[in-house]
Amino acid sequence: MAIRFQRIIPAKQILKHVLPSPDSVNVPKGHVPVYVGESQKKRFVIPISYLKHPSFQNLLNQAEEEFGFDHPLGGLTIPCREEAFIDLTSSLNCS
Repeated sequence: MAIRFQRIIPAKQILKHVLPSPDSVNVPKGHVPVYVGESQKKRFVIPISYLKHPSFQNLLNQAEEEFGFDHPLGGLTIPCREEAFIDLTSSLNCS
């Protein structure tokens, strides 16, 4: 039985590799744009504090596996269903 240790990706490392985009001027201080979806990507702006949450780290690990640190849309690209992302961010908003 293999044990998989999750890597915690520091928020600064993630943000350092996100390419600036023209939309980045519309992002409030303390937030980051993310693009969510399996085929059609939708842009969300989330608080940077979400990046440290363990549930959000799981999504970041999936994004790293699929895209590495090359995010072609200029923000973090997260390959999950939009509904799952909204559920996660709603629960983080309440806690």
